[in-house]
Amino acid sequence: MTDGAGLSDRELRTWRTFLGVATVLNQQVEQQLKDTAGLSHPQYEVLARLSNAPDGELRMTELAGIALTSKSGLSYQVAQLEKAGLVQRRPCATDERGIVAVLTEAGWAKLRESAPNHLALVRSAFVESLSANEFAALTAAVDALGTHLGLTGETVTALRVQS
Repeated sequence: MTDGAGLSDRELRTWRTFLGVATVLNQQVEQQLKDTAGLSHPQYEVLARLSNAPDGELRMTELAGIALTSKSGLSYQVAQLEKAGLVQRRPCATDERGIVAVLTEAGWAKLRESAPNHLALVRSAFVESLSANEFAALTAAVDALGTHLGLTGETVTALRVQS
């Protein structure tokens, strides 16, 4: 049933379930990273993205383009990681106005230590909760949503986590 301009009961139920699933998964990931690595999810994502970059470094503007947080949120997370000795910021060699975030040896070690637990949670809570056919359908649906919302292949690739 729909009023013409709104969502059908099925559409509304699916939307609300999607929001609920995303919230619960984010809470589980956040808690697991806090408990096992002493990191927030955005901090882990910064480390993971830097690990995928050449030499473990990215300009802050590039990092902001693929971050799951606002630019001010990214600056805060990088500052926290810098205080913990996991990331360093330095001037960009090719642009005196640019700043580069660099993964330190301690940052590499923290990521290597925390990635197995994080990936195990993703596998158990997300991947293995669906049949192969359900996961294939979800992949297709999420890819379609990503395309519709303007996520580029480069952005999605940058979200990849190395273990």
